[in-house]
Amino acid sequence: MEIVGVRAWLAILAVLAGIGFSSAAASDTALLSDQRWEQARKDLAKGKAAEAKAEFESLLNRYPNEADLQLFLGMALLRLRDPRAAEAAVRKAIALNPQHVDARTFLAWIELEVRGDVDAAISEYQKIIELHPELPDAYSNLAVAQKRKGELDRAVANLNRALERKPNFASALTTRGGILAEQDKWAEARRDFEAALKLDPRDDGALYGLAQARRESRDYAGAQSALSELISRSPNFVYWLEWGRIGLIRYWWALLSAAIALALRGRFKKARLEPNG
Repeated sequence: MEIVGVRAWLAILAVLAGIGFSSAAASDTALLSDQRWEQARKDLAKGKAAEAKAEFESLLNRYPNEADLQLFLGMALLRLRDPRAAEAAVRKAIALNPQHVDARTFLAWIELEVRGDVDAAISEYQKIIELHPELPDAYSNLAVAQKRKGELDRAVANLNRALERKPNFASALTTRGGILAEQDKWAEARRDFEAALKLDPRDDGALYGLAQARRESRDYAGAQSALSELISRSPNFVYWLEWGRIGLIRYWWALLSAAIALALRGRFKKARLEPNG
């Protein structure tokens, strides 16, 4: 199994946060009034995974039937680079509460990003939609898995459903734009990237997609401008390479245009001189 790094950990938190459910609020028991529960979650949010793990395990001795505790224990275990134990914990959470949306979302993320089992992830996301068809993030997450499988049309259809439920869903616009780009629908992709950037100007994925869309429409100056902004945010070598490649294309077109202009000018002069000959 893969080792989960910081970027992946942030992605997990983003996925869970996007569901729109508070796991803490799901527990209608004495756990909510236990100060150790709040402290454990704070420690996990601060990156103190070992401390959080010990606190969640201690709480489980007191509240063994709390699905939320198993879920958060799983998150702590994944942060500690133990994906097998994390998966086991989240499956216990689902066994305790089969309708636990956050737990199913976390399990689907593990299936997709850690185990690489796209079909299992799709199955989990579909179960979430069955439980809560009103949640836009559930459709967006399903679309990401379907895109990974190569089911692009299905992914776009689910992103459309997500955007019907949440029109200002910037990440869904970016994802749909990326799929449309893969399908060579660059004009539509560009509209999605531009719309996403209006909602979230810091969306690097949308900005990179916009750079590619501008390149495809031969707006090389605009493409380089977008890439320059990306480079200012992050010294990613890929952005530098793309910026340089587009620069070469721009100057090649300039040289070609100049050569064509000179050739046409020469032929025009020759055409004017020939009748006088």
